[in-house]
Parts: sequence; structure tokens; C-alpha cells
Amino acid sequence: MVSQQLVQELQAIVGPKGVLADPNELVVYETDGLSVFKHTPDLVAFPRSAEEVVAVVKTLRRYKVPIVPRGAGTGLSGGALAEQGGVLVATTRMNRILEIDIRNRCALVEAGVVNIHITEAVRQWRYHFAPDPSSQVVSTIGGNIAENAGGPHTLKYGVTTNHILGVEVVLPDGELVWLGGRTEESVGYDLRGVFIGSEGTFGIVTKAWVRLTRNPQSYRTMRVSFASVDDAAQTVSDIIAAGILPAAAEFVDHVALRALKEAFGLQLPEGTQALLVIELDGLEVALDRQAEQVMEICRKNNAIEILLARTEQERTQLWFARKRAFGALGRLTPSYITQDGMVPRSKLPEMMRFIYAVGEKYGLRIANIFHAGDGNLHPCILFDERKPEEVERALQVSAEILKRCVEVGGSVTGEHGIGLEKRAFLPFMFTPEELAVMRKIKSVFDPDNIVNPGKIFPDETETAEPTVIGKRRPAAM
Repeated sequence: MVSQQLVQELQAIVGPKGVLADPNELVVYETDGLSVFKHTPDLVAFPRSAEEVVAVVKTLRRYKVPIVPRGAGTGLSGGALAEQGGVLVATTRMNRILEIDIRNRCALVEAGVVNIHITEAVRQWRYHFAPDPSSQVVSTIGGNIAENAGGPHTLKYGVTTNHILGVEVVLPDGELVWLGGRTEESVGYDLRGVFIGSEGTFGIVTKAWVRLTRNPQSYRTMRVSFASVDDAAQTVSDIIAAGILPAAAEFVDHVALRALKEAFGLQLPEGTQALLVIELDGLEVALDRQAEQVMEICRKNNAIEILLARTEQERTQLWFARKRAFGALGRLTPSYITQDGMVPRSKLPEMMRFIYAVGEKYGLRIANIFHAGDGNLHPCILFDERKPEEVERALQVSAEILKRCVEVGGSVTGEHGIGLEKRAFLPFMFTPEELAVMRKIKSVFDPDNIVNPGKIFPDETETAEPTVIGKRRPAAM
């Protein structure tokens, strides 16, 4: 519990309406986009500027209270939860686009700016902000930086770190510093790169210089139906092997397609078991030839229908199945975990077979909606969180899938981060010596372990073995 004195000091910094202390209001902040973990903070503070973040951090340090950075709360690994209590510092009120510099292709934005609002602000000049996580209509830049967010078009354009020139951050001691800046290159160690993806464990983002990307001259977008998951997965590998780099290659399986049919009446050819949404972009003169090459590869892999968009409206319609798939799963289940592993593209057919087999083993359905072009899997494990035994089985399925991802040469995360959810899985990938080096880097930024404590690194009480995954530290309900 925190003292009333701390509440009053924080209110003096951020205003009376800038602090939440009522238990009924705090419930909203007990979880994020991942429903399994629930930890209620002691308070939530909403600073309006970098200077207020500095003052809040210095105050919380004085009281020795854990500091948990939070954006819009759309994360999927429990990274913005107050597992050890303390104060959430939410940057959502810091939502101004401060400067747009089209000549130098960059913009200065505050941490609480919603991802897609940058693109909307520069659309008139035919530019956009390239990272496009599925949550881009609500997720904020500070959170995107913390998690190094990706999205469908990162296959060609890269993840968040490839589009951030510099970040202004408040370090755990309250110092306000810039890591990187407005220019493309900076001298010395790449502290900007180290900070991006650190999941709020090094400090709090307050501003960022973001890179703006010129809109492509034209697009070729197609939606391809397959009678087999293997054929769809093999198609993606064959396209990349042919030297073609799509802007996006997205996969939706038969379980998710059933949800889309129930929710929106999606019409597909009889026997469709998997769908690919493939988008090419670039110079108009080259796209027709590339599109024909891609369609020929699809035909060789037994595609049963290929739809090619001829207008912007048709392009939007073809993307519909992928954009709405996660939301549609609510038609099939009360709860689901969206997992996040990486595998080499050549292993996609094998991993799809493994994922469905694990689901059958534990008696749970799994929908697959993912970024096939870069091997970033998102198996959605369907369960009912009101039934403890189903929660246990869902966690066991997660562990087996992620362990298999590492065994075939991949990773336990592609874009969602480690947070609470996957900290016990890091020994799948790293030796104790490697983890010790990472802890030392954390201690350079945060020697007192006051900012986002308990995230990323496993402790001795946790295990990721599938048979005992439920013995991880219990959530505070």
C-alpha cells in the first residue's frame, strides 16, 4: 500500500485528475492485452510532459516504490503490469506531434501519440510511419519502442527500431537524456538501439524522432485460398526463395476463417483451409511482372482461388480477413492467448503440423494468424479462463510451442516481448552466462532495480517445463 502523502505529492505534480487511487478504477490497469496475468497497481499516474515524468520518477524513488512504465496497455506479454505493486506511469496524456520535417523525412512525437496518428498527420505529403502492429489504431509510440513492435509490413520495412532516430528518456534516477537524435547516425555506442526493445526496464520514453517513409508508387494485393495449411506455408517459402520480397505475406488458418465466417459472413471457396494475403509494393512498371510470378508460385502450390485487387477499395476488402481475424475469435472462445514465436520460413510447414498436434494433445483448439513472410508465428490458444484446468493446459501448450520454435532454430518471441509471460522461457535460448551479461546491462541503467522490476529475467522459483508451467509465480487477483 502507498501512503496518502505520496498520493498528494503526485497530485501536486500531475494535477488532481492525474492520479488514480480508487480500487474500482485501478482494476482497469490490472492486465494488458494478455488476459492470463492480473496484477493491480497501487496507483496510476498520468504525467503531461517529460518534466512531469522526471518529477514523478524522482518522487517514487524517494519513496522506494516500483515504477512501471505503461502506454496504451495493448501489450501481449504482461510487460506493463505491476507484479510487485507500485505505480504505473502512463504516458497516454503526452500525445502531441511536436514537429513534422518532410524535407528530412522525420517527425518529433511524444510517447503517447497513437501509432496510426503519425501516418494520418503526414498522409497529405504521401508519407507514412512504417511499423504497423495490429494494435496501431490504439497503441502508442512509447509502448511500440519499449516492445520493438512489428506488424504485417515489417517483412519489407523492418520493425520499430529501424524507424526510430532518437529517443528522449527519463532514466531510473530521474535524469532526462537523449539517446540518438534527429540525424541518421550518431557517434559512439548505439544506446538508442540498446534502449529500444528493453520493455520499460531501462527507463521511460517521453519523446522520439521517428523516421517517415515515402508511400510506394503502387500496390499489388492478392488474397489466395488453399485447401491445405502445408501448401500455404510452402508458398511463402517459395516466394522468398524466388528473390521476391513482398511488403507483407500474412497467414490465416481454417479455425480463424470459421470465426470470420460466423462474425462477418466471409465468403470463401469450398474446402479453404488456409488464406494468404500477399502484398507487393514499389514502382508501377515492375509490379505486374512480380505479381504474375507470385501467382504462378501460388498455382504450383495448389491454390484454389486467387483474388487480385484492382482498386484501393478492393485492396481494403482483401485485407479484411487478416485485419479482423483476431477480433473474430471471440465468436469461438471466451479467452485466448496469442503466442509469439519465430521460426525460419522453411520450417513453417513443420511448425504448423506441430502446433495442431499439441492442441490435440491438450484438447484445445488453436487458431493461427501470423506474419508468414518473416516466420513470426501467432498461434492463438483458445480456452476458458474461468476454468483453472484450461488455463493450465493453455500455458502448457504455450511452453511446448515456444520450446519447439527454439529447437528448429527460431526464438521465443518475435515482437511481443518477454515481460512476465515468457521470462521462464529464456533458458531455452540463452546460457546462464549470457543471461548474466544481460542482467549487468540492466544494472547499468537501473542499479536499484526500481523500474519495471521482475520483467524479462527468470528467477529460481520459475520453470518453463511443460509439466509444471503452472508453478510459475501466481498472479495477484
